[in-house]
Amino acid sequence: MYQICVSGAAKGVSVEEGRDLALQIGQEIAKAGHTLMTGATIGLPNYAAEGYKKAGGRMSLGISPASSKAEHILKYSLPTKNYDSILYSGMHYVGRDSLLITSSDAVISIGGRLGTLHEFTIAIESDTPVGFVHGAGGIEEEIKSLLSIAKPLRRNIFITFSKDPKDIVSKLTKHLDQKYQEYKDIYY
Repeated sequence: MYQICVSGAAKGVSVEEGRDLALQIGQEIAKAGHTLMTGATIGLPNYAAEGYKKAGGRMSLGISPASSKAEHILKYSLPTKNYDSILYSGMHYVGRDSLLITSSDAVISIGGRLGTLHEFTIAIESDTPVGFVHGAGGIEEEIKSLLSIAKPLRRNIFITFSKDPKDIVSKLTKHLDQKYQEYKDIYY
């Protein structure tokens, strides 16, 4: 199966608005048998990890900006509970974002602020498919207009939008199945 990253707001209004959606996203990723990846942060990514674990997901991986577990907890005040493993990258937020997105087969974004926008631009530049879940506010509401202004050079990048977490996971899985069809033995 695939490594699916959940990107979204750690703080702010979209965390309250998107909590239930994030829990559902995590559950749908687990039901599909994928590995969950997040930035090992609070807010919507952590709610997705919580939903993933409650649904019996097989592997949740967090990539931390910190260089150790102590720094992760004490300096950054980040969670550990909903993760099977956390990679302490020591790359701070900017480097962590690059590692997280380029290590993922696809990204699901929900709500978000500047960090979510940063992760989205990395996905565009690295040809990583992205699904946006409507309903949590934040940067997600501005993405279509930003795309029309930026006019990405890569015309084949897969970007999809939906209000339904199950639909987003299904669309991304279908896209990845087609993209990696000749490598099915490796992924399944």
